[in-house]
This record gives sequence, C-alpha cells and structure tokens, in this order.
Amino acid sequence: QVQLVESGGGLVQAGGSLRLSCAASETIFTLITMAWYRQAPGNQREMVAIINRAGDTIYGEFVKGRFTISRDNAKNSLYLQMNSLKSEDTAIYYCNSWPHPRTPWGQGTQVTVSS
Repeated sequence: QVQLVESGGGLVQAGGSLRLSCAASETIFTLITMAWYRQAPGNQREMVAIINRAGDTIYGEFVKGRFTISRDNAKNSLYLQMNSLKSEDTAIYYCNSWPHPRTPWGQGTQVTVSS
C-alpha cells in the first residue's frame, strides 16, 4: 500500500510562511486526487486543499487565498505553500487521497503559529 510522509512543519510567527511536502511511495499517487488535511487538538480532521490529476484545486473556506496546493507527479510529491499564517492554523497537517483516504494516515507534520 502507498505510504505517505509529510514534512516541512515547524514553529512560525503569525504572518509567516511555511511550505509543506508530502512524499508518496508509489506512482499510483499520480493517478488520483490528493488533499491536505489538518487536525487541531480537540477538533475533527478537516480538508485544507484538494488537487486533482489535472491540477485543478479547491480550498477550504478558511484558506481565503493564503495557501496554494501543488503537485509534482514525476516526483510523487504534493506540496502546500502557506502564507499569512494565523494562530488558528496551528494543527497537524496530513496528506491523503480525496474524498476517501486510500492509505493509512502518516504521522503528519506539526504546524505551530505563535501570535
């Protein structure tokens, strides 16, 4: 089964930027719609951004133009550029397929935004 490894998180001040990466272990990644999700303490996991094989994108309402999802199918990789970060963006960020996660969740990458 596909394994997903997220990276790029960290501690950043409000207004700062981070770029998250997701590496998939198999080329099936290139054939499916992928998404970034996040889960904050005490909250349910929610969708952040979606990208299909053609590069079409959808974002959660809270993104409001601050994030950009992209993919490099040749590298089996997914990215999330996050700008103008807010304290409410603090969460663990995960990647997986959309709408139904097809592989076990990875460990995610922690994003902490200090106000």
